[in-house]
Amino acid sequence: MTSRDQFHASLQTQAPPPTLSLSQAALWWIGKKNWAEAHRLVQSAEGTRECDRIHALLHRQEGDLANARYWYARADARMPDQTIIQEWEELVRQAFPQTRTQPS
Repeated sequence: MTSRDQFHASLQTQAPPPTLSLSQAALWWIGKKNWAEAHRLVQSAEGTRECDRIHALLHRQEGDLANARYWYARADARMPDQTIIQEWEELVRQAFPQTRTQPS
């Protein structure tokens, strides 16, 4: 999967595309509102910046701000001043950067 549009379209399916990375799959499960599966995935990769950042979002979403701050710090990030949905969209943008094609 290479595009953000494909990622968003895949949210209509029952399972994430097999080509997603672990952090992309966690974002997919968040998009499906399956916080537990997303949390399980990011916990399995603690110490990777992308997963620690998503882990922070999950704790922020559940209202555990002290734990969220811990995970933001581990990811070398600050708690954003935006909604959970906006933060998720930003993480999706980072996980699926749009590529420009060269004119032929």
